[in-house]
Amino acid sequence: MEIRDAVPSDWPQIWPFLRDIVRAGETYTWARDETEESARAIWMAEALPNRTLVAVDGDTVLGTAKMGPNHRGPAAHIANASFMVAPQHSGKGVGRALGEYVLDQARADGFRAMQFNAVVETNTQAVKLWQSLGFEIVATLPEGFNHATKGYVGLHIMFRPL
Repeated sequence: MEIRDAVPSDWPQIWPFLRDIVRAGETYTWARDETEESARAIWMAEALPNRTLVAVDGDTVLGTAKMGPNHRGPAAHIANASFMVAPQHSGKGVGRALGEYVLDQARADGFRAMQFNAVVETNTQAVKLWQSLGFEIVATLPEGFNHATKGYVGLHIMFRPL
């Protein structure tokens, strides 16, 4: 597996699994009917300090991450990132590899910490992964996420210094 900056030609492989993950309504705070045009504008970074990454095996995109500053101005030293792994590649270490890469890249880019604003508490696989990489749950917004099948569930804010 290689992790590299995404290029425009990666989008046709990213969009199908991104679309399906968002439409499932279980892990992302995006509108479930997000259009391809809008999703591409949100996900595909245009310029630094924002980055979009892909984990690939040969020509196959296994997963993707988006990272950049969580805030602007005097809070721009805190990074943020989002991750998606193609379901057929789940459980193969893609998420962990992307997470470790993003943490290293954020540190190299001069960020001092990373904050995840919206980790759905029922996404226990992600919560466990982030905790194993040193993140702590610093707050939970009760009923902050309207899960497609479980109704209103908590939304974790997770943080770790770099």
